[in-house]
Amino acid sequence: MQRRRLKHCDDPVNVGRRLRAARDAAGLTQRDVADVGCTVAYVSLIEKGTRVPSLQLLRAFAERLGVSEQYLAYGEHDRHPRPSTLAEARVATRLGDLEVARELAEAALTGARSDAERARVSAVFGEIELRAGRYREAIDAIELARRLDHGGAGDDPAAADSLGRAYARLLEYESSIAVFVQARLRAEAAGDALNEVRFASLLAHAYSDSGNFAAAEEALGAALRVSAEAGDPLARARVLWAQSRLHGLQNDPATAAIYAERALEILEVSDYDYYAALAHQLLAHIELDRGNGERAVELLERAGPLIIASGRNYERATFEVERARALLLLDRREEAAAIAMEASALMRGESSVDAGRCYMLVADVFQALDDDPRAVELYELAVEHLRATPNRYLVEAYAKLAELYERIGDQGRALAVLKDAMKVQRQADRMLTPRS
Repeated sequence: MQRRRLKHCDDPVNVGRRLRAARDAAGLTQRDVADVGCTVAYVSLIEKGTRVPSLQLLRAFAERLGVSEQYLAYGEHDRHPRPSTLAEARVATRLGDLEVARELAEAALTGARSDAERARVSAVFGEIELRAGRYREAIDAIELARRLDHGGAGDDPAAADSLGRAYARLLEYESSIAVFVQARLRAEAAGDALNEVRFASLLAHAYSDSGNFAAAEEALGAALRVSAEAGDPLARARVLWAQSRLHGLQNDPATAAIYAERALEILEVSDYDYYAALAHQLLAHIELDRGNGERAVELLERAGPLIIASGRNYERATFEVERARALLLLDRREEAAAIAMEASALMRGESSVDAGRCYMLVADVFQALDDDPRAVELYELAVEHLRATPNRYLVEAYAKLAELYERIGDQGRALAVLKDAMKVQRQADRMLTPRS
């Protein structure tokens, strides 16, 4: 109690983290938050932990963001149901405090008095499940929110973003695309340029990942037309990032690198630290494809702290795989093998799709290390996790496993695996491998 009489907050860095997470959860920019009585530059300094806001400013931030003053100051949550409880649950989700987020969401559900309020809670439960890697549960929660409050909480931008991403992570691209198309149309009708760019970019990602490059280019064209009007650096970076991924999937790493570099330049001067870290990792992946191991290591060293601190196992695992690939390119084979094993361990207990995709990446590393038995084991694990739904990753895993069996002289298994791959493609509604 003595501390509270002497200080109105616990630690500048923690206050900055909570303010940033609360602002992201509310879908507001630093300029929006600065409206309460300070400059954008000062908000930026607070979020970086280099300035301590006054008690009066903390109260203004809390009111603007829909959280409590105690939460911003000390990270303490009032367990009694009240309007800010749900907002704080969303912030806790952004910070990776999922147990706290669930407790707060449960408290908000207890206090809900209408279907609209219950829909808002269900949408937040969807965000929590998405962050936890429980994609089917995330979809169920957000779809429930949409049924309870159609056109309201279940269709707000945060819920639509989470729902579309959950479908995409399960490789159910048609459902993901439908969600993003509807959300983009709603943003366009509302004159919301930021969310129009957001969902056009997400739509481009979904089309790219499903192999429909022509549709991805069309979605990017729409995003480009609106991004200048949006006037937000993250909106512009979203488009560049989507362009980079599209060119990468089209086997054009040189152009992909140009767009990734541009996105990174914008993010590095705009205080979007986590997005900048992901952009560093994306660019490292491109540089590895181009054979630039030293440049990739440099980029990954800059990305590492924020990605590791995020606590997101899939992102951490893919980051470690990129590190292993970079070290392998630099002929640091023992280090590469150890890191690849760490990456595979991170995926235990994760969703089948995420685990399968990661096991395939780790298998690629062990195949490059000429450890064929370990590579076979990991490709088989990838197939086991991915086979529930016909998808291009499963086809790719089968193809690599067949190639490896053929290389080690087991023609019978190679043929059997290729037959399985053909069955997968016949089950799919369309060709699952990327189209040129």
